[in-house]
Amino acid sequence: MRILVAEDDSILADGLLKSLRQSGYAVDWARNGQEADAALAAQPYDLAILDIGMPKMSGLEVLSRLRGRHSNLPVLILTALNGVDDRVRGLDLGADDYLTKPFQLAELEARVRALTRRGMCGAPTMLAHGPLCFDQVGRRASLGGDVLELSARELGLLEILVQRGGRVVSKQQLVDHLCEWGEEVSDNAIEVYVHRLRRKLEPAVKIRTVRGLGYCLEQAAPPNAV
Repeated sequence: MRILVAEDDSILADGLLKSLRQSGYAVDWARNGQEADAALAAQPYDLAILDIGMPKMSGLEVLSRLRGRHSNLPVLILTALNGVDDRVRGLDLGADDYLTKPFQLAELEARVRALTRRGMCGAPTMLAHGPLCFDQVGRRASLGGDVLELSARELGLLEILVQRGGRVVSKQQLVDHLCEWGEEVSDNAIEVYVHRLRRKLEPAVKIRTVRGLGYCLEQAAPPNAV
């Protein structure tokens, strides 16, 4: 899943980015309202976290413009303003949730999970492929009931493969799903991530390489299969 964090406080933003990335999300950082508005107009996201008091364009204006484009993207508002009127204004403009500063990262992460679950609009939060299960909200994967120890990159890679349900995913699609602004990932790096993930899934579930096209999940045949 991909999240946009729009926050002009670099110290707070750094903490948010580290926390969300450790949970397996790909995260882009907009340092002002204009950057946030441009990013939301150009790039699909699963969630936006908007600070209200940003330079160049307020978070509320960014939110208003987003809803004006008929986007249903879940939005969490962050602000130091804690008055009832401030919260009501943000919610009336289309915010899905509202968190006042200062806050605990654990609470923010819980709200992110709730909003991404809500944003799935009835889509299953738990995906399965043979003995492999992937919890899109809890950001966990298990194989035969045992939780897999995966890096953030391995988790993101597995997520898109499971979401495709056995269909081929190109290397470019993997790059788009895994990488953040200004980050360059080579084909060789993708191959390394795939190799590491294979070692944790096989022989129960195989990642098949489709030469010239990409990768897909292939459930291993059961023992003694003819």
